[in-house]
Amino acid sequence: MDERTALRVLADALPAAGDDAAVVDDLVVTTDMLHETTDFPAGTTRYTAGWRAVGASLSDVAAMGVPALAAVAAYAAPRFDEAELADFLRGARDVSALVGAEYVGGDLDHHEEFTLATTAIGRQGDHAPVRRSGATPGDVVCVTGTLGRTAAAIHAFEAGDADSGNDLFQFTPRVRAGERLAAHATAMMDSSDGLARSLHQLAEASDCGFAVEADRVPLATELTSLVDPSSAWDRGVHFGEDFELVCTLPASAVADATAALADCDTTLSQVGRVVDADSGITVDSEPLSDRGYTHGSE
Repeated sequence: MDERTALRVLADALPAAGDDAAVVDDLVVTTDMLHETTDFPAGTTRYTAGWRAVGASLSDVAAMGVPALAAVAAYAAPRFDEAELADFLRGARDVSALVGAEYVGGDLDHHEEFTLATTAIGRQGDHAPVRRSGATPGDVVCVTGTLGRTAAAIHAFEAGDADSGNDLFQFTPRVRAGERLAAHATAMMDSSDGLARSLHQLAEASDCGFAVEADRVPLATELTSLVDPSSAWDRGVHFGEDFELVCTLPASAVADATAALADCDTTLSQVGRVVDADSGITVDSEPLSDRGYTHGSE
């Protein structure tokens, strides 16, 4: 079975799961696992791997709309190299510090493939964690930043431009933006599986549909400069691993939410609206396929 089917099998036994992070009292907790063959293309530095792996878990905290507190990682590799370990540690510390969290350690193990398992913890701030289940017809759907940086990064790695690939892989977890959006958002998650799949997941959790306008979706210039507009849109929406926030909020709150992100080094783009579940998930009135990033076979 693929990752999403496996998650559905576990859902009934794990009622605290189902959002980007589990809520335990006033804490949110999330964990991720990344592997060299599926997540770190040839040319990825250990610094970037540390940044990206820890950043992925911090992005889940961001999606809950709470401040990030700390992160840990289990580091497994066929051999331990002092320089590689030091680079990994710098990346993990730097991305944590960027969002006001602290990287506090983890575990080491030998494994046939370079693998990182990361956990991040957040603490409820001024607002309760934002779930995926609060979207209501009449709300609008928005995304932070731009989509397609990771697709552009993979293109760079495949072209032998490791410097550009590593730079694009070092994304900013939207923790501060998530905190600001928590005052307005009715539902929220990160876009690690791609915008299209994120909308399907939000629709399932909120029992709603979405009507997206293609020309409103913000695509990264790093991607649009590489491929034709049709390919750029497809990759930006379906490729995934961009770690932006996808949220719904009342139309009347868009201006205030946009203003709240003024010092968060990102933007907020309205890409569509929430509709009744019977209307499905569409882009320019055509069905938007549930296609995106998935661990394992589909």
